[in-house]
Amino acid sequence: MKIDLTDTTASKINKALVKGRRAIGTPAVGMVLTLVIVTDEENAYDALRAANDASREHPSRTLVVIKRVSRSPRDRTKSRLDAEVRVGADAGTGETVVLRLYGEVSDHAQSVVLPLLLPDAPVVVWWSVDAPRDPANDPLGALGQRRVTDSYAAEKPVEELRSRAESYEPGDTDLAWARITPWRSMLAAALDQIDCEVVSVEVAGEESNPSVELLAMWLADRLHVHVRRAVSAGPGLTQVRLETTGGPITLHRSDGAMATLALPGQPDRAVALKRRETSELLAEELRRLDPDDTYASALRFGVDRLGGIPSATQRAEASVRGPESLPVRQKVPDSEAAAEPAAPARTSAPALPASPVGDSDTGRPTPAQMPPVKKADSP
Repeated sequence: MKIDLTDTTASKINKALVKGRRAIGTPAVGMVLTLVIVTDEENAYDALRAANDASREHPSRTLVVIKRVSRSPRDRTKSRLDAEVRVGADAGTGETVVLRLYGEVSDHAQSVVLPLLLPDAPVVVWWSVDAPRDPANDPLGALGQRRVTDSYAAEKPVEELRSRAESYEPGDTDLAWARITPWRSMLAAALDQIDCEVVSVEVAGEESNPSVELLAMWLADRLHVHVRRAVSAGPGLTQVRLETTGGPITLHRSDGAMATLALPGQPDRAVALKRRETSELLAEELRRLDPDDTYASALRFGVDRLGGIPSATQRAEASVRGPESLPVRQKVPDSEAAAEPAAPARTSAPALPASPVGDSDTGRPTPAQMPPVKKADSP
């Protein structure tokens, strides 16, 4: 059932919700949370479809906030709120209200959303595109216990991760982090099967893919070893190679669906590792409403401390010496990524004087200066 309201108010929208529930014979409210989606007209359909699919696992009241840009200066001074109320089969297993804000009311979206929140229920705010630089201090973000962004939708995903690290507050999360959950689980389980010590790691994937950077940061943060970020043709993440004292551990995925796990002394095995839809990622994030400390720790490790990505110091030096002084990510051909090399591939680096602090490029202790960690923590 759909109810269209033009030039309306929050009070009339609430009355339309009650009317719609009575019309379909479900006067009781059975939602467990309020999901606020901030998007634009171009991405509203995909975001709403993902939220409806996720509502089968998490029945919720979904409020879609779309800020419409007025064409003329005169229209920008006029405030108007249009709403589309959906209940029943048109709204998944919950309720949906699509809010279109015009004029000055676009700058005060939180005043429109606040009266429509479910009482005594948690609030999750999701920016499908154009997330604010500081989600926790955004007027809409301040309403939520959890704030979900998607670095993959940003124009510069790596810069977006830096912004997320600078402004992180408990409750922040990113769909790029949810995309690597199966990879983290698979790698943690692989290390549980053998008795070894990890010496170094290489993570390969598409360039400017935030999930690849996050997985590399998680491994570096948990294992305290050097992690090199390599570039492949994709799709998405393609390979993780762990050099251990017992031999290499390789998890390789070339088609975005099936992966091959190779462990020392064991036959290769095929594992399901498909790329998931946005609805599955959103449903995963809605399962927990407490702060994700593992994500926070990995995010704060920083992309600048990964091998193959220039640090701030290196970028400053490059402005004087020239861009050729910056480290270059190694391109990994698909044919070579799938093959097992006879010996671990290493990149040559200029000799550096010994330092009690550690590696001068990354700021982390080198493997020779600290004992390697035996296993990764379970995600």
